[in-house]
Amino acid sequence: MALTPTDVSRIAHLARLDISPQEADAMLTQLNGFFSIVEQMSAVDTQGVEPLYTPLSAVQEVHLRLRDDAVTETNQRALNQASAPAVEDGLFLVPKVIE
Repeated sequence: MALTPTDVSRIAHLARLDISPQEADAMLTQLNGFFSIVEQMSAVDTQGVEPLYTPLSAVQEVHLRLRDDAVTETNQRALNQASAPAVEDGLFLVPKVIE
């Protein structure tokens, strides 16, 4: 998927970038290089390859150190809201910004 100079100018417009023609040419080269790498990677057959959760697992055995999924905190709403300037029914009150 090769981009054209028109595509680059449209992308720049959508991103609200003001780029010179020299910058647009450099951007076109970089973006087309990026998309060619993506196309090469998409062409690789990954059938049967397990996804890695860390790059280290490709070269050595890695054991994940996961903690138990348990609640370790209690409800401290009143303590957290003690320093708030205005609270009502457990909610922070803020000044009206829009008229």
